[in-house]
Amino acid sequence: MRLSVLDQSPISEGSTGADALRNTVDLARLADELGYARYWVAEHHGTPMLASASPEVLIAEIAAATSEIVVGSGGVMLPHYSPLKVAETFSILSGLHPGRIDLGIGRAPGTDPQTTVALQRDRRLLGPPDDFPEQLAELLAYLEDDFPTGHPFARLAHLPGSPGRPEVWILGSSSDSALWAADLGLRYAFADFINPAGPAIAQLYRERFRPAQRGEAPEVVVAVSTICAETDGEAEIVAASSRMAFTLLRRGQLIKVPPIETALAFLARNGNPPGPPTGRRYVVGSPAHVRAGLEDVAQEYGADEVMAVTITYDHQARRRSYELLSEAFGLTSMMSRDGEAGEMTGHPVHDPRH
Repeated sequence: MRLSVLDQSPISEGSTGADALRNTVDLARLADELGYARYWVAEHHGTPMLASASPEVLIAEIAAATSEIVVGSGGVMLPHYSPLKVAETFSILSGLHPGRIDLGIGRAPGTDPQTTVALQRDRRLLGPPDDFPEQLAELLAYLEDDFPTGHPFARLAHLPGSPGRPEVWILGSSSDSALWAADLGLRYAFADFINPAGPAIAQLYRERFRPAQRGEAPEVVVAVSTICAETDGEAEIVAASSRMAFTLLRRGQLIKVPPIETALAFLARNGNPPGPPTGRRYVVGSPAHVRAGLEDVAQEYGADEVMAVTITYDHQARRRSYELLSEAFGLTSMMSRDGEAGEMTGHPVHDPRH
């Protein structure tokens, strides 16, 4: 089972969005060193808690700051954009970093209705048109140079980063996304941290998958809320910050990630028992506990890969969570890979992961 990272660039109380963005690049470097397979950055707008509003900008910075890890979007919310612009942007990223760029595509707005309107160029509409399948087909035609003969956009498929091209994924938390991914023969990433009732949807994707040039077999990644610490008790304490933030989010209150002491006091006042807010799943605990929990989730989904989504108040606690997770799963660090290769060849070399 491969292990990866989905980062939403959390902004902690007392810090800034710029701090959160620098923390994202720092964490990506660590994930690369520790042996994680990929590092995806999310797209969210109009929230004080998450700084990840422009995944393509972060991808460029992260890919330049790392050497082996695959970097991608988790995801680009296509209804906000022109398919051509997305294709050109990710073509350039793929040209600069061949074989290391993923393009995860989502349909959700990634924000509230008012912000969705603010994101639209044509504000006569209350939201983007409901034409996601058509947008997706156009995007794929650009990336694959596959417009029908005589199509007016065919000449635009000569993208600026060619021959570089990203690996395309469909992101989702509902059956619609599963069916789009299956019908088009695309890889599928399911947001268990949004909807933990996804195993049946992943099964639907596998059953309906149509082998194509894009993929001969279904491939599922599941993204799971995860916090790992030295002990179960310590992990539950660290998790209090995200529990408070998401409890208030469900009430329509947007806040930065609160300090642990503030969060513990809030949870005590509200009589919240340990565990995730209603309707969410967290895998929280010691390394052994978290490994067992993530393996159980992966088995439920029939997933080839798990993406850990970790939000903590303290950036060092987030770094430590991913360090412990890599140790629990026996990931091979870059230092170890270089050392092993050096022992075999007499000089240090990189052992490519992909």
